[in-house]
Amino acid sequence: MAATTEDQVERVRELVASIPPGRVATYGDIAAAAGLSSPRTVGWIMRTDSSDLPWHRVVPASGRPAPHLAHRQISKLALEGVPINDGRVDLSAARHRF
Repeated sequence: MAATTEDQVERVRELVASIPPGRVATYGDIAAAAGLSSPRTVGWIMRTDSSDLPWHRVVPASGRPAPHLAHRQISKLALEGVPINDGRVDLSAARHRF
């Protein structure tokens, strides 16, 4: 796997920053928009460089946040009006298109 470049990191950051309140994007959505080969690269970037971004608006393709983030992430999304059913984001209603 090729090393992630600073340009790729910045592109992911720009995309995450552009997700409006009340909307979400998946790791795969962001990877596709950034021209990355894997959603895992987005996950790595989010883990290492997202404290100043609306990280809570990025969810797995299942719509169900990771267990260690679920309560905090779902709470933040609910405050923004994101539709949530049984702990899962309703992607058909809330998905942001880049």
